[in-house]
Amino acid sequence: MTTFLKNDSFARRALKTEDCGQAIVELAISAMVLLALLFGLIDFGRAIHDVEVMKNLTGEGSAMASRGTSLADAASAVVAAADPLDLNNQGKVIVTSVFNNNNTLTVTGQASQGGIAALSLIGNVVGGPATLPAGAVPQVNQTVYITEVFYAYKPITPIGNFLKQVTLPSQLYDVAYY
Repeated sequence: MTTFLKNDSFARRALKTEDCGQAIVELAISAMVLLALLFGLIDFGRAIHDVEVMKNLTGEGSAMASRGTSLADAASAVVAAADPLDLNNQGKVIVTSVFNNNNTLTVTGQASQGGIAALSLIGNVVGGPATLPAGAVPQVNQTVYITEVFYAYKPITPIGNFLKQVTLPSQLYDVAYY
């Protein structure tokens, strides 16, 4: 009977040793997957946060311009309030006024500030035509104020750099009409 017990304990130790190696491999694979998910969530979360900050900035810029603040001062105020975004170096703010003259939309003023090259999607020439979505077209003889914010998004994790090539945009954009 002692022989049986010795063989039985040897079999149990051998089984535990095999399980231990398998558990280490499973832990390594699981840790890699979880870290990849964590890094992806960090960069997606940062991108969503940056877009939300931009939404607030565009609304405030258009509201300021519609209340009589000059377009240049509105653009400066948006850049100054952009923390945590660095719009002076990695972004651009464009504030535009568009007048509806007998159903002809014309850019009547435009001011921009920031560190990247970006063109307004509304119109680029004062006195030139403007393009607005149907819901933002002012009534005849009225003006609408538009603030656009462009931001060059840079991920902070290696997974974020990979996602930037696949799904994350390299440039974020938001616009508000008042």
